Amino acid sequence: MNGPVGDEPLGELELVHTFTGPMPTGVSVSHQGRIFINFPQWSDDPHVSVVELRDGQEVPYPDQAWNSPSGVDDAGAFVSVQSIVVDPADRLWVVDTGSPKFQPTKPGGPKLVRIDLDTDTVAQVITFPQDVAPSTTYLNDVRFDLRKGEAGVAYITDSTDSGPNGIIVVDLASGASWRRLHDHPSTKADPVTTFRPFVEGRPLMNQPPDGPSKPLAMGSDGIAISADGARLYYSPLMSRHLHSVSADALADPSVTQEAVAATVVDEGDKGTGSDGLESDDKGRLYFTSYEHNAVLRRLPDGEYETFVHDPRLLWPDTMSVATDGYLYVTANQLHRQPQYQRGQDLRRKPYGLFRVRVDAGPVLLRP
Repeated sequence: MNGPVGDEPLGELELVHTFTGPMPTGVSVSHQGRIFINFPQWSDDPHVSVVELRDGQEVPYPDQAWNSPSGVDDAGAFVSVQSIVVDPADRLWVVDTGSPKFQPTKPGGPKLVRIDLDTDTVAQVITFPQDVAPSTTYLNDVRFDLRKGEAGVAYITDSTDSGPNGIIVVDLASGASWRRLHDHPSTKADPVTTFRPFVEGRPLMNQPPDGPSKPLAMGSDGIAISADGARLYYSPLMSRHLHSVSADALADPSVTQEAVAATVVDEGDKGTGSDGLESDDKGRLYFTSYEHNAVLRRLPDGEYETFVHDPRLLWPDTMSVATDGYLYVTANQLHRQPQYQRGQDLRRKPYGLFRVRVDAGPVLLRP
């Protein structure tokens, strides 16, 4: 027998940290190996939004003040953080949705915050005007290309389930931002007639204690940049489709919306619903597979493979390819929350942070 079959684990998944409190979403690792985690303000009401793991402890980062907002429009504190990313210059960026419990946003809440890791202090705060981040916006994930413009650009997905989806582009030098692929079909959730996800053998839907079930509608979520910076890859949370768009077109505010949309490419069915996307410098794309407790990988020739599969990966959420040669991934049992389980909270703590070597061992090919 040439490797695992059936539902046996695949890949050497290592447990890095367990979480006994609120469920985490984002993870990112600095070039020096510092690990950062964030907790969104969902049903768990976490007391901190961003922490650094130090000697096994979850320490508020950069300090408690930034984790103590005065309200949903506080531009000087974290309101509800969805993701964190260390950029190629080894700076930590925090994506603040400004939307605790998915409520409508107010100016000052949705923002992108840069923390310089050498001083552990906030060095830049970029807030978004309402035409870029309307009240329905739910900022989700972010990627950076420091090769563009004076100081680089950021791309952020809007995954809202209550308004138009799209991609927000940020000029990091000026703080200017603009919205792209606004309400474009490629950024929207697939209809239930074409995408019906099952997780742990159960349909994934909004399922209140009383009343009918409804399909989920989260749009553009995971995001990744090609190794050469030419294409930006993205996928709605409720879809098995992958799309890409010209990064140059996105980053040029003089290019029309129609011209940007003309560069969109349907990259095909990736075989799974995904939350997080990631890429590496060898041109490979990674996809969390919440339907299969796995992380898949697309090779430069378009072939797919199962990178790691493990029953502990209950809703693999966010990934971070680190300079230490590992891919880090959180698993937070998102699908077991009460709103998806007829009012029952089926989550079983602890939640986990795992890692696996990027170039470790054999993998299973998937047609």
